[in-house]
Amino acid sequence: MKYLGIDIVKPRLAVFDFTGCEGCELQLVNKEETLVDFLSLFEVVNFREASSDKSDAYDIALIEGCISRQDEVERLKAIRGRVKILVALGSCACCGGVNHLKNGFPIEDVVRQVYGDRKIETEKVRSLKEVVQVDLEIPGCPVSKAEVERIVIALVTGAEIRMPKYPVCVECRQQLNTCLFDFGEICLGPITLAGCGAVCPSGKVGCRGCRGPADDANYESFIDVVVDKGFTEAEIRKKIEFFNAFEGPAKDTIASLIQKRIKTFNAFSGVRA
Repeated sequence: MKYLGIDIVKPRLAVFDFTGCEGCELQLVNKEETLVDFLSLFEVVNFREASSDKSDAYDIALIEGCISRQDEVERLKAIRGRVKILVALGSCACCGGVNHLKNGFPIEDVVRQVYGDRKIETEKVRSLKEVVQVDLEIPGCPVSKAEVERIVIALVTGAEIRMPKYPVCVECRQQLNTCLFDFGEICLGPITLAGCGAVCPSGKVGCRGCRGPADDANYESFIDVVVDKGFTEAEIRKKIEFFNAFEGPAKDTIASLIQKRIKTFNAFSGVRA
């Protein structure tokens, strides 16, 4: 753009990982056909899986993983103090992800189960927003690289960031998939935020809701379907709680509807409470 007299200032991008599998970072470097163009938008100053450069001066930080140790708390706060825009990348960063399952057990039991008698520093899992201010969340396990590219390009150019408001079920139907409920499997596609391209249902795996609730999700209809299909409350809760992505009002609403719907179902079936 210099020939037009416009100097392009590239923002400095840093990518960091905390407690997690680093699968979201791999997504970023895994799509070679767009990688060069994507990275050319920035000056990459920290990205362990893509560059050996290291710097504490950056404008945008993409952070993968949840927080499970005190040293991670201090490191995250230091990053927050330096960066202009902090983006939570993936379900672990946004809501604790699958790591959050350990919060349902005593920490001592979790450590003993995995490490035996070895001393390990760990604590309850937290999302990034439970520790510092987060400017933007991009959910998913792993994230969709196409979505990350679209959102980060919007950040760089100042364009409006748009997230889908409809559920995964819409994307699944667009791909002409057979509904997994017809195969006897619970799928959270009807209530989960779209944007992943329905990758799990397309692979014949029921959606586990890693992207969290869709706007205006019809929980009542969803609970009607799963109860009518004969799934138990425990089976529904196990699915909903896997990524902790429905924690909060959505989870409370679902729990209330489960109780109400099962009570009604039992009354019509002649089952005594």
